[in-house]
Amino acid sequence: MAQSHNDSDLKRLVVVSNRLPVVLSPDDNDGWNVQPGAGGLITALAPVLRNRGGMWIGWPGTQADDKVREALDNAADGTGYTLNAVDLPDSIIEGYYQGFANEVIWPLFHDMLSRCNFQPHYWHDYLAANRIFASTVAESTETQDYVWIHDYHLMNVAEQLKSIGVRRRTGFFLHIPFPPLDIFLRLPWRFQILRALLEFDLVGFQTARDTRNFIHCVRNLTPEVEISRSRGSFSVSHGDHVTRAGTFPIGIDFASFDEQARSSDVVHEMERSSHRLANIKMVLGIDRLDYTKGLPERIVAFQDALRRYPNLQGNITLIQVVIPSRTDVPEYRAQRESIEQLVGNVNGEFTQPGWVPIHYLYRSLEPIELLAYYRMSDVCLVTSLKDGMNLVSKEYCACNVDSDGVLILSEFAGSAAQLHRGAIMVNPNDIEGMAEAINRAITMPETERRSRMRRMRQNVRRENIFWWTDSFLRAGASKRLDDFPVSEYFMPKEPARPSLI
Repeated sequence: MAQSHNDSDLKRLVVVSNRLPVVLSPDDNDGWNVQPGAGGLITALAPVLRNRGGMWIGWPGTQADDKVREALDNAADGTGYTLNAVDLPDSIIEGYYQGFANEVIWPLFHDMLSRCNFQPHYWHDYLAANRIFASTVAESTETQDYVWIHDYHLMNVAEQLKSIGVRRRTGFFLHIPFPPLDIFLRLPWRFQILRALLEFDLVGFQTARDTRNFIHCVRNLTPEVEISRSRGSFSVSHGDHVTRAGTFPIGIDFASFDEQARSSDVVHEMERSSHRLANIKMVLGIDRLDYTKGLPERIVAFQDALRRYPNLQGNITLIQVVIPSRTDVPEYRAQRESIEQLVGNVNGEFTQPGWVPIHYLYRSLEPIELLAYYRMSDVCLVTSLKDGMNLVSKEYCACNVDSDGVLILSEFAGSAAQLHRGAIMVNPNDIEGMAEAINRAITMPETERRSRMRRMRQNVRRENIFWWTDSFLRAGASKRLDDFPVSEYFMPKEPARPSLI
């Protein structure tokens, strides 16, 4: 897809994702309430777009009629960027989102083949949705825009733009892992997905392992291309088009999290909660309900730690927060029931007067409440079976302003590549190993705790969200974030929102 302009001509940043960064709900006047959304993508990109005069394109979660568009215009007022709704017909939403995105790509790319459901109509609905997204991009953007498309829901957008004869400078970032060849081969539409990804000008991944997996698949499944490597990134030439592929680990707005964690509101919330856990070491687990997060394994490991290290009994408490997700899916309801049964087993075995080993919360948290938990916790458990990045691990470090906490981190979280020198690394399938890590974290000398946390905080501070954006834009458009000018209607910076609230 040859380009009709130079990178120096690019004027505006346009973000495209499956959902807009807001949540709509009906109000009492036949209109819509609009609230800020949650999730890692929104946490990452909202501060990047703010005040840049850019645009965010996505599905609003309902039919995009005039009232929805009016509500979105009102919600965008003062943010410094516009919200543009994609109108998806009801007939394809189930197959596109629930079907192909979450019953095919999500489990496959997380190495969980047994959970895949390769229904043919899922693929056709996925293509139809990507075609509608591409049409919206074509209608809403110009050749001087840089179109940055996000995640596995929209892997075909660049190809769909090409099919309707629209040329845009495009980048794509995959927020989840990219699987190795032997896993990717199981996808019936493997050739179509690879060719679609190669229509982007830049394809970005969270880790070097993901990038290598992608290039290995390209090399074996599309032998007609030419692949070269330079300074850590790859160039894939096919016809008159060149696609670059590289590693861009996503960060967070460290300065904002650090500032908010020190705020009087957070300190007050800590004081309000501390009396309930006086003289108890606090272990924090906070995860969206999903089978990739390793929640059953974590609870069993905590139980094993209490059995093998009796000195922990009465002295530590696991605060396990589970954020509701996909509550209408039977498999997720069953997982919730399994987790709650495991929590009940542990509490039934070990509870003593005045001490409960696991405090279980199944709900979303207010930002101040979550930041207080981050700051109060002596240990944070991130034991994902597979994760693209995991921003909880980085948010915990940013909020650990006293540099006195310990992060236990799965080897299979994307953040392990950056934080492994400070965290205690674990295999989430190794129950005894995780139990040993919990005991080690609780008994770790203060000097080691502080040294490890300072090292991680330095990394999260340095490789923050703006570093990530600059890295991607330099590779994809020969620009930095500052090259997209701040809007003349500058508004005060909005506090960063945690990825799980």
